[in-house]
Amino acid sequence: MQTDVFGTAILDYYRTMQEENIETYSSLEEADILPVAYLFREYRAMPALEKAALKACKGNVLDIGCGAGSHSLYLASKGFTVTALDESPGAVTVCKERGLREVVQTDFWKFEGKRFDTLLLLMNGIGLVGKLHKLSDFFEKIKELIHPGGQVLFDSSDIIYMYEKTADGGYFIPADSAYYGEVSFEMYYKELRSEPLDWLYVDFNTVAEAAVLNGFQCNLVRKGTHYDYLAKLTLKV
Repeated sequence: MQTDVFGTAILDYYRTMQEENIETYSSLEEADILPVAYLFREYRAMPALEKAALKACKGNVLDIGCGAGSHSLYLASKGFTVTALDESPGAVTVCKERGLREVVQTDFWKFEGKRFDTLLLLMNGIGLVGKLHKLSDFFEKIKELIHPGGQVLFDSSDIIYMYEKTADGGYFIPADSAYYGEVSFEMYYKELRSEPLDWLYVDFNTVAEAAVLNGFQCNLVRKGTHYDYLAKLTLKV
């Protein structure tokens, strides 16, 4: 069983309200810090892309990778029927204790049996695809989870800016890279360390082309301030 680094950090903060950070290290040799308190932000502190996604929700909603439940709580406060889903036991415990009624602890790929009007994947939630070649599997899975006329709202980033520019204005991508947005992460919290996690950052044009090949339409809802964007997937009629 994998160490629940993310969930342990969330649960610790919820119980103690002491400032702590999750440290992340990526295969791009980038180190970053995620303040755990940020996962508990209220609507007014959310980025514009997240606010736009929440406003675009309709019907019953599946919040995939719900974390501490901030998006689900906001939607529930607006009268939506929300199911919060996360693989992390710690995250699920916190979501329940914060008052969410429908909380499911499972891997997204194993979740089944219900359909929704909106699937919500925020904080680069589509990253759970892991590898570009698994996008087709992702599209097949979401077909099982949305009602006719349903939608999938997700945000992601084009991380091409993280690579070195060449003299002709292009970018130097290592020859062994299948797709430059495929990243492996490790997370650290106190004495805990996660197993490496494959995560996908996918540029809009690439995901839009893959969507068409798999029977979906992909629309750009809004651009962010730094290579990020919010998009909507719908099944083509």
